[in-house]
Amino acid sequence: MSARQYFELLARLPARVWLQAAVGLIGFIVLAVLGFAVIAGVVAFIVLAILGYKAKAWIAGLFGATAPPARTRGKVIDDVHYEIVERNDNEGR
Repeated sequence: MSARQYFELLARLPARVWLQAAVGLIGFIVLAVLGFAVIAGVVAFIVLAILGYKAKAWIAGLFGATAPPARTRGKVIDDVHYEIVERNDNEGR
C-alpha cells in the first residue's frame, strides 16, 4: 500500500470518526499539559519549602542573641623534650 492509498482510505472515513479523533487529540493534549503542570507545581512547592526553611534558619541566626561557643583549652602534654641547636654558618669552614 502506498501513501496515496492511505490518504484515500482516510478521506473515506465519516465525519463522526474525524470529530472523535479531534476530541481525543485535544483531550490528550489537555491531560499532558495538566500532568506537566502538576509535576511543575509539586517541584515548585518543594523548592519553596526548602528556601523557606533556609531563610528561617538564616533570619534566626541573624537576629538570634546566641553567643558563639566558648573556646576550650586543650590538655597540655608536658613529656616532650626539645633541644635547641644553634647553627653558625662559619663553623666547619
